[in-house]
Amino acid sequence: MRDNPTKLLSSDERLLYQEWIVTNGLGGYACGSLGGAPMRKYNALLVAALKAPFGRTVMLNYLADSIILPDNREVSLSHLRLKEKNEYVSSEEIEFKLEQNLPVWRYHVNGYILEKRIWMSHGQNTTYISYDLTSKEPIKIKWRPYLNFRPTELEVNAQLEDDYIVQSHKLGYEISKAPFPSLKFDSDKKSFFCIDSQRLDEVFYEIEERRGYEYFGSLISPGYFLTDLLPGEKITYTISTEEWQTLEAMNPYEALIAEKQRQKSLLKAANPLSYSKTANKLILAADQFIITPISRENDAVRLKALGEIPCSIIAGYPWFTDWGRDTMISLEGLTLTTGRPQIAKSILRTFAFYIRDGLIPNMFPDGKSQGLYHTADATLWFFHAVDRYVTLTGDDDFLEFMIPKFQHIIERHLKGTLFGIKVDPSDGLLIQGEEGYQLTWMDAKVKDWVVTPRRGKNVEINALWYNALKLMELWTGVTNDITKLCYQSFNEKFWFESGGYLYDVIDFEGTPDTALRPNQILAISLRFPILQNNRWQSVVDIAHKELLTKYGLKTLASSHPDYKSSYDGNLWARDAAYHQGTVWPWLIGPFVDAWLKVYPDKLEEAKDFLIHLENHIDDHCAGTISEIFDAEDPFHARGCFAQAWSVAEYLRVYAKLHPDISSHV
Repeated sequence: MRDNPTKLLSSDERLLYQEWIVTNGLGGYACGSLGGAPMRKYNALLVAALKAPFGRTVMLNYLADSIILPDNREVSLSHLRLKEKNEYVSSEEIEFKLEQNLPVWRYHVNGYILEKRIWMSHGQNTTYISYDLTSKEPIKIKWRPYLNFRPTELEVNAQLEDDYIVQSHKLGYEISKAPFPSLKFDSDKKSFFCIDSQRLDEVFYEIEERRGYEYFGSLISPGYFLTDLLPGEKITYTISTEEWQTLEAMNPYEALIAEKQRQKSLLKAANPLSYSKTANKLILAADQFIITPISRENDAVRLKALGEIPCSIIAGYPWFTDWGRDTMISLEGLTLTTGRPQIAKSILRTFAFYIRDGLIPNMFPDGKSQGLYHTADATLWFFHAVDRYVTLTGDDDFLEFMIPKFQHIIERHLKGTLFGIKVDPSDGLLIQGEEGYQLTWMDAKVKDWVVTPRRGKNVEINALWYNALKLMELWTGVTNDITKLCYQSFNEKFWFESGGYLYDVIDFEGTPDTALRPNQILAISLRFPILQNNRWQSVVDIAHKELLTKYGLKTLASSHPDYKSSYDGNLWARDAAYHQGTVWPWLIGPFVDAWLKVYPDKLEEAKDFLIHLENHIDDHCAGTISEIFDAEDPFHARGCFAQAWSVAEYLRVYAKLHPDISSHV
């Protein structure tokens, strides 16, 4: 196992703005700035994934941990930012690294060296925080938790009541507040919990201010643990919403060993790809997005009856849930490239149970058991994901299970289904659109404003539609006239001759949309390209020249009047830029596929497209890849700090471009 190199955190900027995350396989997580200051409303030492009606819930918001030296000086290990003052880490030197994708800090204070680790138990809403003293003199650890139980999406200025109840238990302490589950605290070394209520008002969440949300909030602490730590000793604190009986099953050391063994098994499953230092990191990052959805108990009943475990994919941390489109795009990179085909199968079967009116869900709201179906492309990506699974595994039994479902989907698209999604019988092309809905992947919407409505016949939707039709012909051996008509009509109607590329949308309000966007790349990259091959080079060359950046593809060429170079500011400003120039790393996957179809001898040049993303893996949120980037230098990372399809598509094409280390893929 190759750990990340240790980084010296010499600047307040890195301590405040670089982030870390650990996850629990349920959608829960712990995340924060490297310095410990809560910068986002999502930053917490425990965000528990709870059953409906709660969903993901912030249970431990902030930790004021410090050491007390023999001369009674107290030295803080965590930042805190308030309206009137800032408190900074007092260590002379702080080092940070990932150890098997788990965060480790090393503090140097007056000759004392203290190491801190954070991890979670897979399948539990439990966080462990350990401190290991390696220097020669004893110290005390002061460990004060700050709380404001709330759903993750609730603003930080939510009213804080002083009605948290602390109770002792033979195994530790419980802090409770109705209607939430109680929060359990424990340590594996004799510690005293001192009742000493303190309240922090006007805690400053800087990133929320930048994003246009409430940015001052209050937290309360019922008291603190005080523990003597001798040289060579270690103490681990446990924070959990699980029952005491569950926590008693494993001590913290056993929990850490179990997590490390689990991660080693993930790397072993991905061999020989895991021998690559870059791929090694992303194999573990990929695992963070794969979850068992805890709110949808019917999934568990259905899948367990088949001897499988219900699985899905979180689209991104810290705020996304599982989305149909993101799941289907990410499935190959997160599961098949990493040697986890059974997980892929469970994910596909989970979504198959939710087919309604010929559609799979666009997304599942947090804490809900049913999905929302406003999507025109997720269902078509479903065909692609099943094809990749069956091609790489040869699982014909699963294909046999899926074919009737796919036939139903195609029939509903031909007849017409929800949101105006239907086939135009005159040309075989798929049309979509309903006022007030955003149905493609370019789905930004603020209140009633759909930023990129794209109603009509979309270039990527029809590329996916044709690919689905061809796959059904391949799987059933039955040809369809609509397939030929779709191909012919697409090449007649979508080609923008004077531009040398494809219209983005046609047949909406009469005028084809000439905006140069990356969506057209799918007309080449998919297994069955809908664009005739004599036009491939022109499209790829223009995308290479006008859209490709260091971190992925721009969503709109800079020459367009609606182009936005920066994704920043309040919700209106951000969503105005979301698909109007902003760079998306996931698009590097389809672009590399298309590039290699046009330039199969330019493998080394394709590798260069990934270099800056590789460097980014350690620079924003340690060990993963962000959702989006600004469209121009210095290409600030934006959006979710960890995004499933960013990791998935990078990992998939990385394996494709390095066949010498990925022969099993």
